[in-house]
Amino acid sequence: MRTNTDGLIIKEQNIGEKDKLVTVLTRRGGLVRAFVRGAKSFKNRKNSATGMFCYSKLSVFRSKDSYIIDEAQPLETFFGLRSDLEKITLAQYFSEIIISLVQEGEQSEEYLRLILNSFHFLSKGTMPHDQIKAITELRLMCIAGYMPNLIACERCGEYETNTMYLDIERGLLYCENCISSDALFPLDIGLVRALRHIAFSDFEKIYSFTMEESALSELAFITEKYLLSRLQRNFKTLDFYKEITK
Repeated sequence: MRTNTDGLIIKEQNIGEKDKLVTVLTRRGGLVRAFVRGAKSFKNRKNSATGMFCYSKLSVFRSKDSYIIDEAQPLETFFGLRSDLEKITLAQYFSEIIISLVQEGEQSEEYLRLILNSFHFLSKGTMPHDQIKAITELRLMCIAGYMPNLIACERCGEYETNTMYLDIERGLLYCENCISSDALFPLDIGLVRALRHIAFSDFEKIYSFTMEESALSELAFITEKYLLSRLQRNFKTLDFYKEITK
């Protein structure tokens, strides 16, 4: 059986001297792990189209026990990611999150759309890394069904107070009059509004906001803590990213 799809290469592994195994985030089929025969040859036209972070049109043949990519045409290579270690590492971190969230056969169009846009801004260098990181982390959680309750105070329903408090473990928000002992993260109202914007905005608008550098750093810290808490795991790529950005 043969399937034509577009997909983003988010992991690759060398197999023998000539072949490789790639993990592809497809538009409607979730993650697909497929072999690329002869991919390590520079003369092979599939080489550039099945490289790490390439977004390509793919022809995928499904045999009895494996997938094989027999045709590939690059649509976007995100060349700008390869020029900077910080960009590469952040892209690898996003890819690692996707691998932990998405299954084969799952509807994955929203995941792909988000990652492609985050890679675009990261590659072009037109947006602060902390902003891209925060948007990607929180929106991925929302797509995966882990959206925190950011609408109002969990206890009294107050929409806004000058400072609000987030229970990271349960994804609940409290106002300054109803502080819970579990809500350990005080947030000024600007951070609350940024979190709401990322979680609730139409996709076309989620990247459209500005904040001071210090506020973006705090925002990225909060979204990271929330993601790690919900997924209950660490990411080696995130640990490395934090090392090189100290």
